Amino acid sequence: MSDITALSASSLSDALAKGEISSVEITRAHLERIETTDGALGSFLARSEDALSHAEHSDVRRASGDSRSPLEGIPVAIKDVLCTTDMVTTAGSRILEGWIPPYDATVVRKLREAGLVALGKTNMDEFAMGSSTEHSGYHVTKNPWDITRAPGGSGGGSAAAVAARQAPVAIGSDTGGSIRQPAAFTGTVGVKPTYGGVSRYGVIALASSLDQVGPVSRTVRDAALVHDVIGGHDPHDSTSIPTPWASMTEAADAGARSENLAGLRVGVVKQLVGEGIQSGVTQRFDEAMELMSRNGAEIVEIDAPHCEYAVAAYYLVLPAEASSNLAKFDSVRFGLRVTPEGSPTVEDVMSATREHGFGDEVKRRIILGTYALSAGYYDAYYGSAQKVRTLIQRDFAQAFEAVDILISPSAPTTAFRLGEKLDDPLAMWAGDLTTIPVNLAGIPGMSIPMGLAPEDGLPVGLQLMAPAYQDARLYQAGATLERLFAQRDGYLVSERTPEVV
Repeated sequence: MSDITALSASSLSDALAKGEISSVEITRAHLERIETTDGALGSFLARSEDALSHAEHSDVRRASGDSRSPLEGIPVAIKDVLCTTDMVTTAGSRILEGWIPPYDATVVRKLREAGLVALGKTNMDEFAMGSSTEHSGYHVTKNPWDITRAPGGSGGGSAAAVAARQAPVAIGSDTGGSIRQPAAFTGTVGVKPTYGGVSRYGVIALASSLDQVGPVSRTVRDAALVHDVIGGHDPHDSTSIPTPWASMTEAADAGARSENLAGLRVGVVKQLVGEGIQSGVTQRFDEAMELMSRNGAEIVEIDAPHCEYAVAAYYLVLPAEASSNLAKFDSVRFGLRVTPEGSPTVEDVMSATREHGFGDEVKRRIILGTYALSAGYYDAYYGSAQKVRTLIQRDFAQAFEAVDILISPSAPTTAFRLGEKLDDPLAMWAGDLTTIPVNLAGIPGMSIPMGLAPEDGLPVGLQLMAPAYQDARLYQAGATLERLFAQRDGYLVSERTPEVV
């Protein structure tokens, strides 16, 4: 068998079903890959000590005919924002250093019940606040395509791990693009499901009305397999949607079998293309539109005028909700506690702990959010931002009356150099231009690789968007496009191992 770590989750699943390989062999190969490459990349914050033991149990279940799911025995990396009872959960912050939760997140529980093998917890921007994984409280993660560049954020660890063959699939979270932008930067597939389609129970909250958990993979079908495991209603999450969901895997398989895109109406949001987009990204996007048109899709320009204000609205809604959510880290209940000298009050301890435990980006957003929620400013800032959000939702609802899916670049640029935007928060925030509207609208979004930018040879992502509840539509269209890109280029970007690793 070829290099185990180069195989997709689907291929590994088929090999396991045929008895050609064991979960222990697959898990050991990925653990060895992590051991040899993570010193250069920094994808992981913690590694499981029980991975091989869980793989052994998986092999026993398969041998006895008790396989739990198609992904039984497949390794998975988990973003460190999801609670795990057997590994630390820090959300990339020093304020939670060493904390082991008393319960698993629902998504983690579902992964375990489906027989997947957790390899470890992946690095992230602290409390998911960032677009480069440079704001982790522990270390910087580097892009496997070029270690001088960022892997995106906040879920750069999960995307880098999948791109570098450290894991066949991973779990991320997406508040304003934290799955899709890293996927674009690393040549992987990343999906933000419909808001409420995947449980947030046990996920350390950033902005509760925006956060959503989703898969990271190297193929559309692999993402679909993971989505089918983690999706569905959860009574522990009050925002979870109590409705049956179509099989994402069946949708991906149907898309892979489709000869073309005949009958598909594709909308191009004019506010998400053009100004501010890197020339190489624009070139690949234009080529993608031409490819779709040649293969039967109808391309329609869509005007979503309020998307122009999405970034401004988002950076009021998110900090306001983050300010509220992060109030729980008070030194009293759990996590870090810093006690000043003398006879400090509870307020003194709280202040010292938050000063020492939170990084600069987290403090910046807490201050901004607290101000936006303060007396006399609530309506002017947070309230106005929510009104803009409603207008964006209406823009998308109107757009989907005319088209089946919407498209845009997943990110305005390819991966930027580490440190390039670290001292310019506004430039960093502008990198979320194309992804943020999806979160504000609560609709599903997917990033798939559509080639390499000519000027730097780095991956470029195509973002697909669908109406709420129509996640399967993304998988069907995404799988067809993935095949068409591969036929055009002679390979999938996801099949190329970045030379640096």
